[in-house]
Amino acid sequence: MTYSKSQQRWAIVGGGFLGMTLALRLAQQGKSVTLYESAPSFGGLASAWQLGDVVWDRHYHITLFSDLSLRSLLRELGLEEEICWQKARTGFYVDSKLHSMSNALEFLRFPPLNLLEKVRLAATILRASRITDWKSLEKVHVSDWLEKWSGSHVLNKIWLPLLRAKLGESYRDTSAAFIWATIARLYAARRTGTKTELFGYVTGGYSRIIQHFEQILLRERVECHVGQAVRAITSTTSGRLRVERTPGNIGLFDKVVVTAAAPIAARVCAQLTPAEKKSLGDIKYQGIICPSLLLEHSLSDFYITNIADGRIPYTAVIEMSSIVDRQLFGGRALVYLPKYVSSDSIDFDKPDDQIREEFMCALERMYPRFSRNHLLCFQVSRVKHLVPIPTINYSESLPKVETSVPGLFILNSAHILNGTLNVNETIQLAESGARRFARQQPPIADYSEHELPTAHR
Repeated sequence: MTYSKSQQRWAIVGGGFLGMTLALRLAQQGKSVTLYESAPSFGGLASAWQLGDVVWDRHYHITLFSDLSLRSLLRELGLEEEICWQKARTGFYVDSKLHSMSNALEFLRFPPLNLLEKVRLAATILRASRITDWKSLEKVHVSDWLEKWSGSHVLNKIWLPLLRAKLGESYRDTSAAFIWATIARLYAARRTGTKTELFGYVTGGYSRIIQHFEQILLRERVECHVGQAVRAITSTTSGRLRVERTPGNIGLFDKVVVTAAAPIAARVCAQLTPAEKKSLGDIKYQGIICPSLLLEHSLSDFYITNIADGRIPYTAVIEMSSIVDRQLFGGRALVYLPKYVSSDSIDFDKPDDQIREEFMCALERMYPRFSRNHLLCFQVSRVKHLVPIPTINYSESLPKVETSVPGLFILNSAHILNGTLNVNETIQLAESGARRFARQQPPIADYSEHELPTAHR
């Protein structure tokens, strides 16, 4: 089989939103693109699954009004006008009590803090929202920065429980850029001219978005493969790249972009130098154990309930049905109970029944009116490498996108420097990567299917 000299052959390894967006943009540049995804369907962390008779997102996702990159892509997919926008309420569980924190008045009435502490907390959030030099925050530990601006009592009462819930003990290694990125996204509504952030969703959730995305990819002649785990990527004698999926199932490409998490990238790219492998291995990841619950009745009218109570095993309560029309869930409530853990946590080995029992006991403690009889479905998602932790001086030690293997690139969520892991930031990373790859030169010779891999370095 031969290919035109003028058309580059690219492979994208990883079919999440990063890989899908890259594949689309490279195909629009005139490249021949093949997209590989190991899971049975595309979408990655934004993929959907079935809960009883309901199909919805495996993990909780929402579109903010200020998510301009995501909205632009949805417009391209013909779905932006179908976004349903809602305002959301926020709860806070502390000292075994549930409080509303949805507006300024409720904040002023918040019992766990006195007036001066509330002023300092508000000043901290305002200060973070106005910082433009995020890189300077990389040199400061997040707890030190928060204590400086909020004081020790607010740090211990509010910030540390939230940091531990999201980062575990890894918060000790995390820079202040983390809290800046989190607050900056929530304050982004002010830059779009709205007084309050609006939360949106597309009817059908990400399942429908991904279906439309696949149709666009096929229209752009992207060759799509799901259920195809890449085992190895090696350079051939001619300098092309050999992508091996299963024994005898091999593709040859001019360029390959690996979008998988750093440990996976290091494993499949065996020809990387020891220094490159170490750089990838040094990236610390936080994982997640996230049950989805389908309930007969709502728990509350809060979209998110932040938890500052070490006795509760999950990070927060996310009630998607407080925003999404419950008719899409058959009149029932959809709730997520995320628990963030280190990528090597023994909690990943806990059986579903044990997680269910621990979480049900905590729900009964938080919501006296909750009954286990209300539970219709309980399914657990586990992801070991969810989000890279922004450690001190993170950007200075980040692996380069272009590797020592000619034509091989590694671009993943670890390269999101000044944001939080969400679909909008992922699309922005893909767009910038596509602009970078647009400068790559075309191949100089036709293909031969008999090329052999070079020796491993």
